[in-house]
Amino acid sequence: MLKRLRAVMTTIWTPLADLLLRLGVSPDAVTISGTVAVVLAALWLYPTGHLLAGSLVITVFVLADSLDGVMARRSGRTGSWGAFLDSTLDRFADGAIFAGLVLWYTGTGSDRTTGVLALVCLVIGSIVPYARARAEGLGMTAAVGVAERADRLVVVLTATALVGMGLPRAVLTVALGLLAVAGLITVFQRMQTVRAQVAAAARAPGQAEA
Repeated sequence: MLKRLRAVMTTIWTPLADLLLRLGVSPDAVTISGTVAVVLAALWLYPTGHLLAGSLVITVFVLADSLDGVMARRSGRTGSWGAFLDSTLDRFADGAIFAGLVLWYTGTGSDRTTGVLALVCLVIGSIVPYARARAEGLGMTAAVGVAERADRLVVVLTATALVGMGLPRAVLTVALGLLAVAGLITVFQRMQTVRAQVAAAARAPGQAEA
């Protein structure tokens, strides 16, 4: 479903991408400005209890996350730098979302359990992409996991918005708990995938001689 949504968003953003390129705006500028907007919304609106408003603002910029990629493809500027910048700034955005929830629920929100779960998601959220990046740095792959980044964002933003609309806080607590479990499973899946590749590489010389 999310893949189809990305295809739809690409179609929607193409006219805007062409306009921004004609105005001299670079894909990198869009990437940076979108990240700054998400970070500001998450660290200003969430900690002050504006859960619905924060989720709506963040969702707008998350949906626009593919705009820079459309611009890069339309202008022929796709490359390693753009991919690196986008992935790196995604970590800032993701971290800010969960950090904002930690600040609210360990402060005025007065729900230590939800705050701790948000903190766990924040920590695991940094380990999941690191495991994949480290594997790729060693010449292996680790693109496995029960929940992609887009799936995690859909869950946390939807649950936070629903609580902001008046649903019980338990909705977000359960969602964060599920995300934490999914993140841990993903880390172990990636570790096992890398271990299997290491073992296969170790057996390869013997097999070649046979």
